[in-house]
Amino acid sequence: EFPGKHFLFSLLLATLMLPEAVTWVPNFITVTWLGRIGPIPWINNWPALTVPFMASAFNIFLLRQFFAQIPRELWDSAQIDGAGHLRYLVQMVVPISRAALMTVVIFGFVGSWNALAWPMLVTNSPEWRPVSAGLSAFVEEAGSYVHLQMAGAVITVFPIVILYLFAQKQFTEGIAHSGL
Repeated sequence: EFPGKHFLFSLLLATLMLPEAVTWVPNFITVTWLGRIGPIPWINNWPALTVPFMASAFNIFLLRQFFAQIPRELWDSAQIDGAGHLRYLVQMVVPISRAALMTVVIFGFVGSWNALAWPMLVTNSPEWRPVSAGLSAFVEEAGSYVHLQMAGAVITVFPIVILYLFAQKQFTEGIAHSGL
């Protein structure tokens, strides 16, 4: 609890109205700056392709709304048992919010997997380009062979389906244990 909490959250939600292209220049400046001061270069490397997708205003909104539903009495009972903030987070909140956390993970993975413009901006060589860039090139190469385009699309979607099938169990367990 701190003053201005609701204003800061409203400002964060207002960033959802910005188009993705508006964030490319600040993110690119940040990525190049971090690549110069860090031990590994970020351009043409995995950090530039993953780190910008790890936090988004929607994910923060989703987690905040989920955490707001956790009863205050749970924190009070954890304090009575001698738990501090870290123990309460690890032993109480994370197991309860497994479904929301898996939702955030899936949205982050799907967002970075399907991204095309940002990876084209931060990569110079084809070996660091994502599958979506390869699929785009394949569609241009396949021309009117729709069956080949569909085969390429199925291959591209396969890891997302596997992740969803793994996470579906987490969703079900999260819903079943949310009342406990």
